[in-house]
Amino acid sequence: MLVLSSAFFHALWNALLKRHEDPESAVVGVITVTVACGGLWALGLQGAAFPTSAALLWGVMAGVLESGYLVMLAKALSRAPLGLAYTVSRGGAVLLVWPVSVLWLDERLTLGSVAGAALVAVGMAGMNLVRPRGREKEGVLWALASAVCIAGYNLSYKRALGEGAQPPALFTLSLGVALPLLILMCRQKEPGWGALRRKAMARPLLLVTAGVLCTLSFSLLLLALTNSGTGAVLTLRNTSIVFALALGALQNERMERRQLAGAGLVTMGAVLLGWPRV
Repeated sequence: MLVLSSAFFHALWNALLKRHEDPESAVVGVITVTVACGGLWALGLQGAAFPTSAALLWGVMAGVLESGYLVMLAKALSRAPLGLAYTVSRGGAVLLVWPVSVLWLDERLTLGSVAGAALVAVGMAGMNLVRPRGREKEGVLWALASAVCIAGYNLSYKRALGEGAQPPALFTLSLGVALPLLILMCRQKEPGWGALRRKAMARPLLLVTAGVLCTLSFSLLLLALTNSGTGAVLTLRNTSIVFALALGALQNERMERRQLAGAGLVTMGAVLLGWPRV
């Protein structure tokens, strides 16, 4: 339930970001709200937040990868439909995380997990049998780059938690590291603070709502990761693809039957990968 709730909130805040006129600037405002919420979550923290230097370093690494993910996600959403960009980024992360989880974090490799990975791969290939053109092609490429960062920050979170990091502190640190990096990346596109601030704050209610939903999504993810494998959590969380497709339809996005079938295969593969093993 933690993972599925996280998946719903994740798709919802992505859908809200897509509705902003400039997602690349808006993501700065969203993460500012999220860092503030994370600080409030960490107020009741007891004991060592990061008991080892390794826990702290993995938390910083997660923040660096979070910033890359958020920038690339915003670029993907500004160029491609929500359903397509979301499915490619989340599905790609699945294919990257599972080999690393098996080889490095000792997660079990079973016939079901192999079949799930195959479904994800076939589904992603099916969605892109016809090469996207123009801005949509750029959006898919940014979504693939985002997938690399998604896989990386999930693995970093798992390593930090394994070293004893407490979820509220880890959440606040990683996004606290990500925020200034996000601002620097966005300023390369929009020199000067005034233009960035105006664009980021163009729709304050949307940004605050998206920031709160983002906080819920990531905090539930970390709580689930504390006692579960990275591959299983990430893949089950990718059932958010279904939520993203539904939300995209509500925003009058239309996907071809081939793309819908591919997204369905990605979702089934994610569920199969994340299904509890006995």
